[in-house]
Amino acid sequence: MGAAGTRNVPEPTDAQWERMLRYGVPTATHEGDVLFAAGDRWYDLVLVESGTVDIVREPLKWIEETRIATLGPRSFAGELGLLNGQRAFLTARVAQPGRVHRIDHDALQRMMAEDDELCDLMLRTLWARREQLRRGPAAWTLKIIGSGRSREAVALRRYAERLDLVHTWVDIDDPEVAAVYANHGFSLDDLPVAIVQGENLPNATPGQLAEVLGLAYAAEDDATVDLAVVGAGPAGLAAAIYGASEGLQTVLLDAVAPGGQSSATSRIENYLGFPFGVSGDDLTAQASLQAIKFGVHVIAPCEAVQLDADPGALRLTLADGAVVTARAVVVTTGVAYRSLDLDRWKEFEGAGIHYAASTLELRQVAGSEVVVVGGANSAGQAALALAASGCRVRLVVRADDLGRQMSSYLVDRIADDVRIDVHTGTRVVGLDGDEALERVTLAGGVEQTVECRGLFCFIGAEPATGWLGTLERDGDGFVHTGADVVGLGDAWRDLGRMPLPFETSVPRVFAAGDVRRGSMKRVAAAVGEGSSAVASVHRALAAAEVFA
Repeated sequence: MGAAGTRNVPEPTDAQWERMLRYGVPTATHEGDVLFAAGDRWYDLVLVESGTVDIVREPLKWIEETRIATLGPRSFAGELGLLNGQRAFLTARVAQPGRVHRIDHDALQRMMAEDDELCDLMLRTLWARREQLRRGPAAWTLKIIGSGRSREAVALRRYAERLDLVHTWVDIDDPEVAAVYANHGFSLDDLPVAIVQGENLPNATPGQLAEVLGLAYAAEDDATVDLAVVGAGPAGLAAAIYGASEGLQTVLLDAVAPGGQSSATSRIENYLGFPFGVSGDDLTAQASLQAIKFGVHVIAPCEAVQLDADPGALRLTLADGAVVTARAVVVTTGVAYRSLDLDRWKEFEGAGIHYAASTLELRQVAGSEVVVVGGANSAGQAALALAASGCRVRLVVRADDLGRQMSSYLVDRIADDVRIDVHTGTRVVGLDGDEALERVTLAGGVEQTVECRGLFCFIGAEPATGWLGTLERDGDGFVHTGADVVGLGDAWRDLGRMPLPFETSVPRVFAAGDVRRGSMKRVAAAVGEGSSAVASVHRALAAAEVFA
């Protein structure tokens, strides 16, 4: 967390340091003073003017305290959780007395909004620290223990990775590992277990972990926000970033974690500005960092289950009964993956059956035999990524022509890859295995049962709009927006206007990305729609103020 973690980040210049000090409150320190402690939420950024400060991982049940870094004059103590409300997982303790300047959360947000130079410096430093801490002893403050064949454990691990949490993954399937953890106070029935600061959280879920870490929604965090974005895929991230950067108090909610369907894509090759391609994980990570840079309150997992509209406000009811009140809402909940109607499908989800080929899944099946089902671009990208990780890939396509739905550049690359066998006119008709998927049966163009460590399913998706009640949708469930809205009720007559671009049948409720009727179903298009929807949000809010 000190110089070792930020060696590639320039130190602040004299002028930058002086500007940083203006945002803080000067405080004299004494040896042993705790400036912030593990478990604190919304703690202060601490600028060290004189003296030294130790950053320590507090003692855990099985290990003594560890000093992570010592910070001297012209440095600052703090981690990326300063921006998103995650509880501190390290402690800052004064080693040599001196003087510090404490910058609280509001002042930190003000500094990052007012001074672009300091904002970039702060963000680069905090990001570099997060990456360094993920590789060191600080990662022992959160251990996730489970079987790589367990859907619950995989879901927990995916949540930690999608949110870039500093953590350690422990695969209990390794007998030597299981022996080491035999005396850690949990049984196999408790798996997956999250060990947070040495305390066991048995049968842990992403929601429970978020609660412990301070990443769950708390009503006191946001009374009434200007903009609530539901769904943190590319469209939702773009809407939240543009909204917050233009002065709207913004909260971004997602039922799983930031990324949406794009995070399931191992490589996006036609996204503007990335001539060598970019993985969905990397794109999500950078967009999430950009969101918290502008002060977006990102909350996940946090599932919205109901939307109610009153003349003065919109109310989002969450799965746990909490209510988020907002002046405007952008719905970007995307689509839900389709599955095959096969016996044992649900049993093997997360235990061999996947809907994504991200880094996490690639690690699980590297070097194994796998099956990819689907004939569109996402299936082709997954097949190439799996082959590159050493897998023998069977690409199973119901159509007789691979080029019917897939881009020609992917078809050509797949044809040239000797590690990929393409089975057109073929279906998966059976699944087999003990605790995890081991074999699949194919029928049609190819009739055989094949070994299979992982089945990757890319056969389309349905809009996740069942929770939207009376919002006008087409026969397939996609949301009508703008000129497509047919049923204009009393609310519109009272407003004296028509729906704006991306506005739904309910005033001040907007939709963007895959969930919207007529969308292109591409990452770049989703980003454009999310940002464009915010322009309509501003117009709707301005009109509401004039009308009031």
